[in-house]
Amino acid sequence: MTQGTRRDESGEALAERLASMGFKVERGAVPDDIEAIASEVAARSATVRLIVATGGTGLGLRDVTPQAVAPLLEYTIPGFGEQMRAAGRRSTPLADLSRSLAGVRGRCLIVCVPGSPSGAVESIDALAPLLDHALETLGGRTGHAHPPGEGE
Repeated sequence: MTQGTRRDESGEALAERLASMGFKVERGAVPDDIEAIASEVAARSATVRLIVATGGTGLGLRDVTPQAVAPLLEYTIPGFGEQMRAAGRRSTPLADLSRSLAGVRGRCLIVCVPGSPSGAVESIDALAPLLDHALETLGGRTGHAHPPGEGE
């Protein structure tokens, strides 16, 4: 999400990456404001299965995305945040300053990623092996397939 005063490069990069993964992408932008972010995420979560919010996960005064999203979540998925930071560490030691998070509201998976194009795409790439299963589970399909080579 962006304040609207500059080009949303991370949103563009994420949209391209998610489309290449087979997702239908709709984009939106809101100011760096807790109420605006929360309102948009709450409204969209009722109609989509995945929301990826980019930006606002750092330590700056305008970095308020986690504060806006966390109260909306029914529960968090700590492993997603851990996975995103672990992937980011391969590029920068500053990745541990990211407050990237993920959680669930209804049947919608909400993921908050860094605002840099590279950090945003790295984060989604880190979650790519998990997204399909997470979305299937949230959609009500709770059977677990066994990895190749494992018994039934």
